[in-house]
Amino acid sequence: MKQGRIETITTRIISTTFIVVALAVFKPFGLDAWQWQVYVHLAAFWVIGFSICMLTDIILKYIAKMPRSFKKGVEYIIRRNLWFQFINTPLVALGICLYRHFVLSDRVEGNQFSVVNFLETLVIIAFCSFAIGLYWRFKYRSRYLAMELEETRQLNEQLKEMQSEKLSEKSLQQTPESSACQNQELTLTGTTNESVTLQISHLLYIEAVGNYVKVSHLRNDQVHIDMLRATMKQMEETLQGYPMIVRCHRAFLVNLGQVEQIISHSGSTQLLIKHCHESLPVSRSNMSQVRATINNHLSY
Repeated sequence: MKQGRIETITTRIISTTFIVVALAVFKPFGLDAWQWQVYVHLAAFWVIGFSICMLTDIILKYIAKMPRSFKKGVEYIIRRNLWFQFINTPLVALGICLYRHFVLSDRVEGNQFSVVNFLETLVIIAFCSFAIGLYWRFKYRSRYLAMELEETRQLNEQLKEMQSEKLSEKSLQQTPESSACQNQELTLTGTTNESVTLQISHLLYIEAVGNYVKVSHLRNDQVHIDMLRATMKQMEETLQGYPMIVRCHRAFLVNLGQVEQIISHSGSTQLLIKHCHESLPVSRSNMSQVRATINNHLSY
């Protein structure tokens, strides 16, 4: 049996046991009315919970095409764990709720199947799942941090390679449908009369500031800041033909050609910008776009 499979089964056994122990302590569903038989019912709950956990793994692997893997990166692991909880928690709640109806209802009338009972069971299982999830997050924290650091190191190597190969030739070119070059000047305009004219390669980043956007760019080797009354959506539409300029956060557009280093610290990622040495945050939802842009340029 592969090591990963053993680890998965061990994780499910510990998680299911934690939930059953919690049920044994608080005795919901009228379990305190069963005296010694309560241990038989708790054992049944364990079998139900473990079986559904393994079923959820099968659903993710063969239907959702999301096998358990530590080689696909931290982002993939987090996304898969969220899907696991989203699928597994209602299924476990349903299984226990049905057991309450068919096995426990003869002594406790309130165990009859109903929407209220299902929601009650769902809340209890969800709380237990959240608690055990915190435990696993703490347990694997060092592994996740090591993986994040390795991912960041590889991404920085790819970033440097992309900049060294593309900056002099194709960096900041528009898509094949257009014919702009990296030295082309572009005029960014706001909703009023103000405008900023700059070379695409000299753009550092654009930041949303209330009803304005802050355009940071180079002019005569000096960093200049211009304010335009515009929205980030307008700026994104204007610059959509330049693949090196991507959204890294809901409030930031960044020129990857002007990123000095990608920094990962305690689960957060930042982009250190050249010349001004400011750090821009990267949201988890936008990290995949940053990574894809770097990889796509390397594959040209």
